[in-house]
Amino acid sequence: MFCQTVDREITICLPEERHAHRLFALVDANRDYLRHWLPWLDANHTVDQSRQFITTNLENFARKRGFAVMIFYNDQPVGVSGYNHLDWQNASASIGYWLAEDFQGRGIITRTCRHLIEFAFNQLGMHRVEIRCAAKNHASRAIPRRLGFTEEGTVRHAEWLYDHFVDHVIYGMLAAEWRKARQS
Repeated sequence: MFCQTVDREITICLPEERHAHRLFALVDANRDYLRHWLPWLDANHTVDQSRQFITTNLENFARKRGFAVMIFYNDQPVGVSGYNHLDWQNASASIGYWLAEDFQGRGIITRTCRHLIEFAFNQLGMHRVEIRCAAKNHASRAIPRRLGFTEEGTVRHAEWLYDHFVDHVIYGMLAAEWRKARQS
């Protein structure tokens, strides 16, 4: 299975059925916090629904459509990241992420995204990586900025979030820009 070491504190692994209880417990413990920015929480109220997410994720991984990985910080599950979409024709990947509230501010998502970006460019052969964030989610928007992405624009009313639409800000990074920044 896909499992990689990001650094001495962080490991990312493709979730398997055996992770369903831990994934659900993580979501459930952070439900109120995550609800501010993630639209799928009302569709995840049981371990079986987390198990179905894992099954669908494994199918997407097998079909090379994209996949999510669980983030383990010192062997404790703390969030999820991954490629929301892999566009092979256009050599483009879209990264998404969420992190448990108690683990914010430790650089976990920044380090995880850096690893996923490297993997996208060096292993998957992508030309472009994109990150979309809700316009008012300043913590999430700090990640692509910190990683040197270019803010490319705003998609108005891009996502329905329970009772209102939210705008998304799009950030992009090209492979050549990433490599040049790493050489500096």
